Amino acid sequence: MREFVEKSFKCVGITIMWVGEAGTVEEMGVDADDESREPLVKVDARYFRPTEVDILIGNPAKATAKLGWTPTTLFESLVTEMTIADLAMVDKGLKTGEESND
Repeated sequence: MREFVEKSFKCVGITIMWVGEAGTVEEMGVDADDESREPLVKVDARYFRPTEVDILIGNPAKATAKLGWTPTTLFESLVTEMTIADLAMVDKGLKTGEESND
């Protein structure tokens, strides 16, 4: 999730710096260039797994071997595409006066 957050904020020109104890509710993502250190991202314990694992690594090799599937979109491109789409939704909502429930 950290990598996703970092790449997503990078799309809008913000470098995220993590402060606080990693993996706890004390950890926050702040704008590295903002001296106020106001949190832009906070860890929420509601989203912790009941039995958290230390490391998760995905490997598409089985999908490639069994299904012949190969990825056509790289992770960074996917994050950029998702961020741009979310920004467009927010912009549309601002123009129409609609509020987002997300």
